Amino acid sequence: MLQRIFLTLFVFAASVGGGAASVWYILGTQEGIGALTIGGWTAFPKIGTPGADPYSKARIAREGVLSLGRAEGLTFIAERDSDGRPLRRDCSYSVKGSTPPARFWTLFAADKSLVVLDDGGARFPATHSQEILRRADNSFIIAFGPHPVAGNWIPIKGTGPMTFLLTLYDTPIETNTGIDGIELPQVTRTVCDG
Repeated sequence: MLQRIFLTLFVFAASVGGGAASVWYILGTQEGIGALTIGGWTAFPKIGTPGADPYSKARIAREGVLSLGRAEGLTFIAERDSDGRPLRRDCSYSVKGSTPPARFWTLFAADKSLVVLDDGGARFPATHSQEILRRADNSFIIAFGPHPVAGNWIPIKGTGPMTFLLTLYDTPIETNTGIDGIELPQVTRTVCDG
């Protein structure tokens, strides 16, 4: 009798614990349910809308962010470079490509909890579509890293993981049907300190 009670309690604890662990994993990853991926960038187009799936709603509640509405814009997150390596603050990166389809866009570096990196300097590690230098074909190269380079350079200091957030405002990309032929900038690691 006592053995049956312990077995029942064990199965109950394993079920609840396993369920909670799987939800924690899904909410912590930038892939999976409701995700839209273009190249190395991932977004959740339905987040913050009435049609959002339960995981997207839980992601908003857990992170406490105010998401953009469907007509306002879409935020893409890159956690890895083009070779699949996690982004690190002590490395330099080149974000290269053509202008995303949007009226205005911003690009900034953040920590793993999606808070803008701030080293106490005068400038946040961010840029936007109206301040960058472009090449003749309207494409751009933006360097992120601890060492200055000519052109578009955004300083990054410190160590540890980071992410890039690309927010497209007033964009036609809303669902999987709107991504045909769309390319977002490529993130390439150039050099690492240490």
